[in-house]
Amino acid sequence: MKKLTCVVSVVLLFVALAVTADPASQDSLKAQDTEAVASLNDHLKPFLPLIGKTWRGTSLPAEAEDRMSDVSHWERALNGQGIRILHSVNDGEYGGETMIMWDEQKESLVFFYFTTAGFYTTGTMKAEGSQYTSHEYVTGNENGITEVKAVSTVLPDGRLHTQSQYLQNGEWVDGHEFYYREDPAAPVIFK
Repeated sequence: MKKLTCVVSVVLLFVALAVTADPASQDSLKAQDTEAVASLNDHLKPFLPLIGKTWRGTSLPAEAEDRMSDVSHWERALNGQGIRILHSVNDGEYGGETMIMWDEQKESLVFFYFTTAGFYTTGTMKAEGSQYTSHEYVTGNENGITEVKAVSTVLPDGRLHTQSQYLQNGEWVDGHEFYYREDPAAPVIFK
């Protein structure tokens, strides 16, 4: 249950940061990345400032016994038609892989998420003013979770705050909250 919520936060983290990123940051891309940037699907280009970076998130509240740490790494994939995110929770206790693509029929960004716990999700994401939302459908979760909704907000200090809710056994319940910061040295760990 907590693991699924963490993953949604990861996806929203990068949607929010990508959409609000300063366009000037694209100038910092290295010369060898020029071809990769040019071949990235236009609908994915808002994510350019995130590709090749690693982020660490920590769940709230700070004093909680089940506090989690989440590390995520983003990369260009599928010859520029997708973005791949690898993430791990609590040094490999749990992890997953997300693929984001543009869906022409839905006219939306879509994502597919596969987990080390054996379940998977599919969903869509969009920007709504200063907030970013996702809605996904869950297949195979052992805790009775069938849908997840999440909202992320970029804070003035560059951190991202995420909150989620999930439909569990027919009722919407609050999920975890996370704060994320860039952490280039943080490893994504799979066991």
